[in-house]
Amino acid sequence: MIDNNPSELRLNLGRNLTHGLLDALGRAIVTGRYDDGPFPTEAELAKQHGVSRSVTREAVKMLTAKGLVSARPRQGTIVQPRSSWNLFDTDVLRWLLNRKFSLDLLRQFNELRIAIEPEAAALAAVLADESELAAIKAGLERMRAAERGADHILEADIAFHVAVLKGSKNPFYAQFQDVVATALRSSIQFTNRIKGHSASIPDHAAVEQAIVKRQPEKARAAMKKLVSDVLELIDTSQSEPKAATKAKRK
Repeated sequence: MIDNNPSELRLNLGRNLTHGLLDALGRAIVTGRYDDGPFPTEAELAKQHGVSRSVTREAVKMLTAKGLVSARPRQGTIVQPRSSWNLFDTDVLRWLLNRKFSLDLLRQFNELRIAIEPEAAALAAVLADESELAAIKAGLERMRAAERGADHILEADIAFHVAVLKGSKNPFYAQFQDVVATALRSSIQFTNRIKGHSASIPDHAAVEQAIVKRQPEKARAAMKKLVSDVLELIDTSQSEPKAATKAKRK
């Protein structure tokens, strides 16, 4: 149920009304709020959220650019099927990951990682300059510090992976960093919860050492092992409930 108190809604949107409305509408679309009904008109949105028509118009334009909605003559604004959503848009990915937790989505993301990050590590072993190597080393040191409680575990792990992507010298891999940073937050939280501890420092150190020693094949293999371990955890977590269900039926 939508609260029609304009002052409360405006407060909930935050200081930047356009981005606040974008976030509220994006989450609503991703969680299926409009699956069984029409998407509101700009006038209805303006009234519901206590904002101007220009704010709603800009927010809808941004949703359109992300592939979540489309405007059609005589039909108004329509929510697009998930196949049209831009999954590389960090807002869309964040909304997807923040809704009901999905192991399938997490597995699909890590399948994408295993196709990209090992190759990025191999390229970094060949092409990374001294500053990029220093950033990779710094990421690993941050992870070690996080183990001692002197840094943030998630941010340190993300910094390491982003540094490897940048070290590849491939601009497409480098631009993948925002997607990695967004999705790794959910992936790392999941693996840490299942394993009962933070990411494996020795496994990350193997990647770092191979890159620093200019050993692309070893860097590729070490990074592939890192992501493969995550996929194995996901597969195990998905199979356990199925096994439990079968056992109950017996």
